[in-house]
Amino acid sequence: MRFALVLALALGLTLGVAEAQTQPAAPASAAPAIQDGSKVKFDYTLTDQAGGMLDSSKDRGPLAFTQGSHQIIPGLEKALEGMHAGDAKTVTVPPAEAYGEVDPKAVVEVPKEKIPAGALSPGTELRAQGANGEQRIVRVKEIKDKTVVIDMNHPLAGKTLVFDVKIVEVESPAK
Repeated sequence: MRFALVLALALGLTLGVAEAQTQPAAPASAAPAIQDGSKVKFDYTLTDQAGGMLDSSKDRGPLAFTQGSHQIIPGLEKALEGMHAGDAKTVTVPPAEAYGEVDPKAVVEVPKEKIPAGALSPGTELRAQGANGEQRIVRVKEIKDKTVVIDMNHPLAGKTLVFDVKIVEVESPAK
């Protein structure tokens, strides 16, 4: 083999098909790696730091997203960069790279009459509209005599999240 390669190089030739067949198959890493613009599908199980189950794709099928388009939390998106279909790993995402810390300013009191009567129970989730028209889920935190305390923080704010992920598919970005 070495002699054939030296002879081919000396003569300015390329090795024939028979020589190419003796080369090992391309490693799995030759498959597309996750990069900005990649369309990705992955299975996941999400737990909190104590191991409590928060979410899973098990019954819904893989989650699909486009890398770099901010469709998933930043810490997870960053951790998936460079992975290939078939790769699996556990990713721990701190609050700053997930849904942020709990913001005490996001807990507000509103007049009781502004809340539907059927929602006057701690833990009830309501859909609220922000000043710019964006919608968000808020939770009733406490019922007082004349007001209701509403928590506008994301339910996972302040939590360190642990994802067990397995990459199902990676489609290279269009060029």
